[in-house]
Amino acid sequence: MLTWTKLAIRNLFRNWRRSLFTIIAIGLGFVAVNALGGFTAYVFSGLQDSYIYGEGNGHLTIFKAGFLDKGKLDPLKYLINEQEVKAIRQILSTHPEIVLATPQLQISGMLSNGQVSSIFIAAGRVPSAVAAIADHAKKASSKVRLFDGKALSDELVYGIGVSHGLAKQLNLTLGSTAVAMAPTVSGQINALDAQLLQLIDAPTEALEDKLAAVPLKFAQQLYDTRSVDRLTVLLQGIEQSVALQGQLAAQFKAAGMQLEVKTWNELSPFYTKVRKMFDVIFLITFLIVFMIVVMSVVNTVGMAVIERTREIGTLRALGVKRRGIIGLFALESLLLAGFGSLFGAALMLAIIYLIRLLQPGWIPPQITREVPLDIYLVWQYWLYCVLLLLLLSLFSAILPARKAARMEITNALGYA
Repeated sequence: MLTWTKLAIRNLFRNWRRSLFTIIAIGLGFVAVNALGGFTAYVFSGLQDSYIYGEGNGHLTIFKAGFLDKGKLDPLKYLINEQEVKAIRQILSTHPEIVLATPQLQISGMLSNGQVSSIFIAAGRVPSAVAAIADHAKKASSKVRLFDGKALSDELVYGIGVSHGLAKQLNLTLGSTAVAMAPTVSGQINALDAQLLQLIDAPTEALEDKLAAVPLKFAQQLYDTRSVDRLTVLLQGIEQSVALQGQLAAQFKAAGMQLEVKTWNELSPFYTKVRKMFDVIFLITFLIVFMIVVMSVVNTVGMAVIERTREIGTLRALGVKRRGIIGLFALESLLLAGFGSLFGAALMLAIIYLIRLLQPGWIPPQITREVPLDIYLVWQYWLYCVLLLLLLSLFSAILPARKAARMEITNALGYA
């Protein structure tokens, strides 16, 4: 085997220019696939962490059964009261993988500056719990401060935040006061004074002129209730989400509680859409790389067959069987793929190092501020890519190698 390997390497160097260009083409294909794969992994991870930690949504969310379908039509029916929250917390306390659980109350109403009013929608949350969720983020993109001004406080109940567009519409600045109005759960109109502590970045343009953030106590006072509409659950790791979802659902059912548990990705359709989009882009990129690798190897091996026809005839005359000729060309193509993969891996490592050294920034989806750009080194992608390149190169060499092996010895020896 060592002799055949030496012979294959010598044959590659015989026409080193063509071999070099083939190795470069394979290496660039390796870089293209893994750069996109690493960037895709970075984007997916960033979207996950942004939703879970940056926006404070946690890994799991607990609702009354039917809330997501009919909660807007009859919100009072799907609120979770204090006794139910206590019972839920008791069940959650039996799971050590749960870091924290915090209630929320989504509200909507009118915000007025005394002269002009505008519709607002807001999530009423416990500010300290939101901060605690954000503190568990490990990536820099999830720790980006998505507001200007001060953080909301548990103690300052009437301190709120509004989106930049809503503040502009109502001519509000940091420190300004406004009045929030909304119908209570009993149907009466209620109003509360509020002070603007922060200007927040809306994740989508559609929310730019109506999004607000308020403490949970403010939301409950405005709606005149002690109930909430959901509990957000933060886990130690994202991989525990699906398993714990099933366990909690079974426990709630056994306790006679009509609740449903949703994972973070079930409540984030944007993540699913982005993932599908990148899957299509990745497929197109792979097909392009596939064509480049196949055509490069076919061209290299095909030209080698033509140039070495007499050599093939000599080998056959010396007793080398047809499968030996096929094996020689197959080994050469595998070496091309191997050298190309090594070149691509070295180039990929250099690119990753350069990006992390220069630390360029970009503005990802659903985040309006610049975050560090990165490309993850995903070893699984690298391994699969090397195996695929080896297989592609091997199969690409089969047709010209079979043609070479089937030559008649006399015709091959007399080939001019």
